[in-house]
Amino acid sequence: MSDARFVILGGGMVAGYAAKEMVDAGLKPGELAIISSDSSLPYERPPLSKSFLAGKDTEESIRIQPQDFYREHGIDVRLNTFVTAVDARRKRLKLKSGTEVPFEKLLIATGAVPRKLDVPGADLDHVHYLRTLEDSKAIAASAASAQHAVVIGSGFIAMEVASVLAQRRVQVIMVLREDRIWQRVFSPEMSGFFERYYAEHGVTFIKNATVAEFVGSGMVREAVLAGGKAIPCALVVAGIGVRPATEMLANSGVETGDGVMVNEYLETNEPGVYAAGDVANYQDVLFGKRRRVEHWDNAVSQGRHCGRTLMGERAVFRHVPYFFSDVFDLSYEYWGDASGADQVVHRGDVAGGSFSTWWLREGRAVAAFAMNRPEEEREAAPRWIETKQMVSGTKLKDAARPVSEAAQ
Repeated sequence: MSDARFVILGGGMVAGYAAKEMVDAGLKPGELAIISSDSSLPYERPPLSKSFLAGKDTEESIRIQPQDFYREHGIDVRLNTFVTAVDARRKRLKLKSGTEVPFEKLLIATGAVPRKLDVPGADLDHVHYLRTLEDSKAIAASAASAQHAVVIGSGFIAMEVASVLAQRRVQVIMVLREDRIWQRVFSPEMSGFFERYYAEHGVTFIKNATVAEFVGSGMVREAVLAGGKAIPCALVVAGIGVRPATEMLANSGVETGDGVMVNEYLETNEPGVYAAGDVANYQDVLFGKRRRVEHWDNAVSQGRHCGRTLMGERAVFRHVPYFFSDVFDLSYEYWGDASGADQVVHRGDVAGGSFSTWWLREGRAVAAFAMNRPEEEREAAPRWIETKQMVSGTKLKDAARPVSEAAQ
């Protein structure tokens, strides 16, 4: 590998979007190297649990940039390459092969890895986690012959996978620890809507439950719950969260905690070293707190920001957290951070699936959810959150009024 001024450690979404930003800012051939443990060029991750898993997208169609992009701009992309150690002070990466790679500036974009189930039988075939393109391919292959599946968890990954499997006519049972779906994000009314909608599409829920073991001979055939109930299945997908991938940063000099600790500029404690995406624990200037975000929009926005930073720009990363999801024939969006909210307002028809939910703290909008709502509500949500807009909950609840009338 030839020496490059800039090195991106990780070949995911951050790398794909940072590279494009750097090219647009005047990157010269030979200046950028991307070191990736993945076997594929940078690709979009949301389709892995939606359109790609459903067979509607191809590997080529979900790439962030076509293969020719990297060759034409002299970007050295090294796939299936593993970094075992980082020396931030000497500005060196050590590869598994023993080779050292120097850098002038480094962007850490190693992402996150799925949390694994620590129960007997968790290593049986057809017990899956979803993070990479290969994971999505493996789930699709298992689903081709499975009649019954267990999906563990109730967050967006579990919800999306359960939706795709149900539409492939697989009988799906969702097992969740909590007493309602996605309790961490949804209000009780929202959980109730989605649970009814999923049930109408053939998905069954088992709540307040955990899996104690998997049973099978080589291949999973049962998931056994803590109470002893056995659920027949030929496919299991566990969406129980992720952890930041920071192992290679031990003794690197880079500060880590819940991820790589960076400031409001996405800079680490080491000069010339930055972090972005799922691995970055950054100082959120809008909410005045540290956060680590595991969603597409964050990886895109931080990747672009760091691309500009590597090329000489220095600006605060200021961004309203956002994610979107597609399940069955529904699409929804969420902005902000509802933690600490003291008022929740539903606007529209929750039971009918056309509604928005607004979380307020001391009268100011801090988070919003929208599904099948007018464009003015979608536009107001991030603007109100960023500007800390005072909002009348009473006026906001009245869907007969324009949403703008709720602003105070």
